[in-house]
Amino acid sequence: WVMQRMMGFVADINREAFDYALGGFDEALQLTRYRAEERGHYDWHSDRGGQGFGRFRKLTVVVQLSIPESYEGGALEVNATGREETMPRERGAAIVFPSYVLHRVAPVTKGVRHSLVTWVHGPSFR
Repeated sequence: WVMQRMMGFVADINREAFDYALGGFDEALQLTRYRAEERGHYDWHSDRGGQGFGRFRKLTVVVQLSIPESYEGGALEVNATGREETMPRERGAAIVFPSYVLHRVAPVTKGVRHSLVTWVHGPSFR
């Protein structure tokens, strides 16, 4: 049921905001966990490129699973316009952005941050 809901949500947001030619979800959902004791983070990067499925990623979808008060730090930051923007932290918030956009998860300084991540694939941009 999670994938069914994700597919409907992505179809709607793609139609409203991106209008990309999409083929589907070719990779499994990824549950991410960032722990304070490890200063869990993911530095600035893009999800598109390289070998394998990464070459065909068009949209990145991040769903916030943790209650915002259960951790400190760990902000999802996106830099789509040359300016860093902090994304919503509310539990259940779904953030969608083009996979070529730079983004990161800042270090978690207290608690644990969980999120669900997936990518939507399609033919290469032309």
